[in-house]
Amino acid sequence: MMEALTVRGPEKNMAASEETSAAIPRSGSASRLLATYRSEIALAVAILLIMGVVSFWSPQVFSYGNIANVAQSAAPLVIMALGVLLVIITSGIDLSVGSTFSLSGMVAGLAMSAGAAWPLACVAGLAVGIAVGAINGLLVTLLGLAPFVVTLITYAVGASLAFVITDGHSIALLDPTFYLLNGGQLIPGVTNYVMFCLLGTIAIELGLRKLVMGRWVYAVGSNDKASRLLGIPVNGIRAGVYVIAGLLAAFSSMLSLSYISNSEATSGANMMLQAIAACVIGGASLFGGTGSAVGAALGAIMITVIQNGVNLIGINSFWQGSVTGLVILVAVLIDRLAKVRA
Repeated sequence: MMEALTVRGPEKNMAASEETSAAIPRSGSASRLLATYRSEIALAVAILLIMGVVSFWSPQVFSYGNIANVAQSAAPLVIMALGVLLVIITSGIDLSVGSTFSLSGMVAGLAMSAGAAWPLACVAGLAVGIAVGAINGLLVTLLGLAPFVVTLITYAVGASLAFVITDGHSIALLDPTFYLLNGGQLIPGVTNYVMFCLLGTIAIELGLRKLVMGRWVYAVGSNDKASRLLGIPVNGIRAGVYVIAGLLAAFSSMLSLSYISNSEATSGANMMLQAIAACVIGGASLFGGTGSAVGAALGAIMITVIQNGVNLIGINSFWQGSVTGLVILVAVLIDRLAKVRA
């Protein structure tokens, strides 16, 4: 009885203030938006502050050329982080995205060197990503293996196969039109790599917040047992997010190949840790149930801005990992303190 009263009370208050709320719909919507994306806004401000600090040593940090370079470098990581985010929200982990990046790139490179048109070669590379994601999802759901163990295995196998199929040699991609995937403009005035990042972030953010399936992703990560009792297809959701993660890792590889025109077996070696770090910096919890696409994208941009700043200042590039690790530690501590206060 008490529970029923506590639920109906706010509804009565909301009904009583309906006229007042209707009088200021715009300010109310803005307030809700600011409250929803408070952490993401703080992260965007932090990125600008980092760039501002770097500008004391290197004023060109705010130049158009440098900003375009940062966006270009961040695009593959942003797309990969969006897939990793979905897995993390379901309280899983995907360590295989880096080797999936490498393997799918090598397969696409082999296809193009064999004479296949680049769209067909990209389809072959994307198929590799889907296959790896499906294997991860099936092993996690049907066999009940721990995601860490499963994706560690597929990470090792994928990294090995990337070397095996080409004997460790890089592949030069000579198709003069392949650059269009990354540098073309399907939308006039918007370069493709920017468009793909924006569309991917918006699609996943709206899907998580507005679609029933998106709410299921959060529910599975929050409490899978309760989700099963509610009739949510837990295994289907978990398998699905691994497939999406594999697909996006492969697509990020295609985008990178289009830019550098060269496929290497170690190209994705460091991207797995960076993608996970981007999600954590963006507010996702490794325990599942929280996270946003906007936060993951901004986290990826922050990592790229830090790397760019280290290079501009002239610090030894070996320090990039230490600086990124420090930023991750600060982000985790801030998130921890915020939860304690809540």
